[in-house]
Amino acid sequence: MKLFEELLKKESEYFTRRHFLRQGSLGLGVAALASLMGCKNPLSQSSVTRYTGSAHNLVPKAKRIIFLHMAGAPSQLDLFDYKPLLHQLDGKECPQSLLEGKRFAFITGVPEMLGPQFSFNQYGQSGSWVSELLPHFTEVVDDVLFMKSLHTEEFNHAPAQLFMHTGSPRLGRPSFGSWVNYGLGSENENLPGFVVMVSGQSAPSGGKSLWGSGFLPSIHQGVEFRSKGDPVLFVSNPDGVPRNVRRAVTDAINQINETAYQEVGDPEILTRMAQYEMAFKMQMSVPQATDIGDEPDYIHQLYGTEPGKVSFANNCLLARRLAERGVRFIQLYHRGWDSHGSNDFENLHGGFKTRCTEIDQAMTALVKDLKQRGMLEDTLVVWGGEFGRTPMQENRQGKTNPFKGRDHHGNAFTMWMTGAGVKTGISYGETDEIGYDGISGKIHIHDLQATLLHQLGLNHEKLTYQFQGRDFRLTDVHGKVVKEILT
Repeated sequence: MKLFEELLKKESEYFTRRHFLRQGSLGLGVAALASLMGCKNPLSQSSVTRYTGSAHNLVPKAKRIIFLHMAGAPSQLDLFDYKPLLHQLDGKECPQSLLEGKRFAFITGVPEMLGPQFSFNQYGQSGSWVSELLPHFTEVVDDVLFMKSLHTEEFNHAPAQLFMHTGSPRLGRPSFGSWVNYGLGSENENLPGFVVMVSGQSAPSGGKSLWGSGFLPSIHQGVEFRSKGDPVLFVSNPDGVPRNVRRAVTDAINQINETAYQEVGDPEILTRMAQYEMAFKMQMSVPQATDIGDEPDYIHQLYGTEPGKVSFANNCLLARRLAERGVRFIQLYHRGWDSHGSNDFENLHGGFKTRCTEIDQAMTALVKDLKQRGMLEDTLVVWGGEFGRTPMQENRQGKTNPFKGRDHHGNAFTMWMTGAGVKTGISYGETDEIGYDGISGKIHIHDLQATLLHQLGLNHEKLTYQFQGRDFRLTDVHGKVVKEILT
């Protein structure tokens, strides 16, 4: 009886004026300070779920983006940016004008120039130059736009990957997909709005921050899917736990979270509740969405897929299935493109050729498949690495590497994209006669980000989130929409 009276007394404290003034004073002070600093209302539902500001003032051409990132930076000079003069310069000493005042990741002293390592031919009505390493891709060159003068200030992998996908070379910023998820949300309430898949030898150098939510509510971070085993880690119930028990557990946890939210008003509690609900829904939706075994044989032959394997091909097919189901941003990372020439894996005639074989058929199939389904009309497909490679052979400590390879290079590199209001069958931008610098149609990383957001109907200057008293955006204070590449 005494214990019951003590509990009743404790409960009654919540209804007394004295308790309110004692417990609420700190909260009122924090709210006042937040207001003075210009911070968001922590109780705002929109700060947790969806952006509701003025960035939606454009007519969207795209509903979704599939971004194929070749982590490690493939050599544009051995795939798309053919430079005949390099054949003549091959093996000759690099001119000092290309070295003075320049920063390189590994080159020291005076390296030798390195000509194209593979034969090139022109294909399609566009006459696009493509290396012999991508025979399948030659079939869709008239369906894509080549951007040949991209440039970035970053020349090491992790900072450059972060810059490409978060707008900053340092940790802590929201990723591209998180911004899109925050701005537009998902068209499917049973699947995440932002999904990531990884293939290749290891994780990207930038790590999971490449699909992190940064200071945005964590509900907007990317969810990593797998093409082997459980499609999402721990999505299956443990043995002996039926679905109705999982439902009861989720409800009980969210009741506790709701009580905590009402008491402290932390918006991350709402995010946690939303994540529990999404995880419960994903137990039913994800296995069905990721089961590529139910695709017809001709589709498997088109992509070169093998159900149950971890592969770029399987991930490309999964990307199409997720796009069909309304996932807004689908990110594929394929690792292993760092072709320095220091060993056979980094050899242009070794590991680089293998990477090309791994992606050629699948990325071509993705373009064909989306086109035949009418999905290229509202899907943007983007392909590229974090920077390019040098027209000279890498030499470490002044000694030429034992295999053929090139150093990191941010001055000029090639990416391609297709779909959703993008001009196709053309090359935009041009590099100089050895592919060292862009001489026309230069596109900065922030320009690319601004352009992709524009196609989704989002104004990159207005899609902002206030953090630590300042409005942040994906493109920071830079970027312009490249209207010349849009229809």
